[in-house]
Amino acid sequence: MSNTNVLLLSAGRRVELLRCFQKAARRLNLNNAIIAGDCSETAPTLYFSDKSCLLPKIDDPDYIESIISICLQEEVALIVPTIDTDLLLLAENKEYIEERTAARVLVSDTRVITICRDKIKTQRFMEENGFGVPAMYTEEQVIGGNLTFPLFIKPKSGSSSVNAFKVNNYNELVMYQSIIQQPIIQDFVDGQEYTVDVFLDFESTIITVVPRLRIATRSGEILKGKIVKDQEIMDDVTRLMNLLKPVGHITVQLMKTSKGVKYIEINPRFGGGAPMSIQCGADSCENLFRLLLGERLKYNENYRDNVTFMRFDSSICIDENQELVQW
Repeated sequence: MSNTNVLLLSAGRRVELLRCFQKAARRLNLNNAIIAGDCSETAPTLYFSDKSCLLPKIDDPDYIESIISICLQEEVALIVPTIDTDLLLLAENKEYIEERTAARVLVSDTRVITICRDKIKTQRFMEENGFGVPAMYTEEQVIGGNLTFPLFIKPKSGSSSVNAFKVNNYNELVMYQSIIQQPIIQDFVDGQEYTVDVFLDFESTIITVVPRLRIATRSGEILKGKIVKDQEIMDDVTRLMNLLKPVGHITVQLMKTSKGVKYIEINPRFGGGAPMSIQCGADSCENLFRLLLGERLKYNENYRDNVTFMRFDSSICIDENQELVQW
């Protein structure tokens, strides 16, 4: 049987995602290891993984070589990034890593990452290809003052809704501009907010498209969500993916409005709420294992509809020997 060991990078608090990989491996009777890597020895996921490793910080010159070393030591078959700041560096070094190890890097090419990580490039890509997006204002338009509130402001390369705000008037706009580096100013869009989990194989073939209605969020991450097979959303996101051509698990944020679908951003990685789609039957973790085993997958909608998920916090305790204390 082919090797299917997985290395989760910047594993942090991604215990849910780690467990999804572990459950998928058990269902497929795989004798593999899910390895959690992080720069902090207090990252919770390290204590739930089959194996764990400490890695340098992403901006460390030895970061890529450290990943290669772990891959060789642990016979890693798949490297899975989980945060935005990893993506471009891994995309730029994807060929280098794959030439020196037996691992595949689950990251889209640099063209895709550059479009998705830069909100202005995302906006241009969407507009050029006829997708709905909130209108974006140039610096000249903002200075001119001919604006209709409310607006929305966010960083050009931000994530997790950090420094993203609704702007109700000009005084608020001035204040937010003073604290946000390279801000983007857009129309505020009113409607139902959705996250769409998409899984594509290594050739960018779409396997699953799962819309999730965002019922409640905290710090940009979903707390409560409902799976809704909305055909309008699924068709529009399918067209987007066929043009963009990413790989792996992709998280798309959008609003469904009275004027159609309006896209907010594309995160070319597992989002924090991805386990909701996985648990409803669109199992990206199992799909990845099947691809590593040489299977060819086809598009399917074989997942449960109209199910609601509610997430909650938990805590763990480690002793003086850095061992997990069972409660």
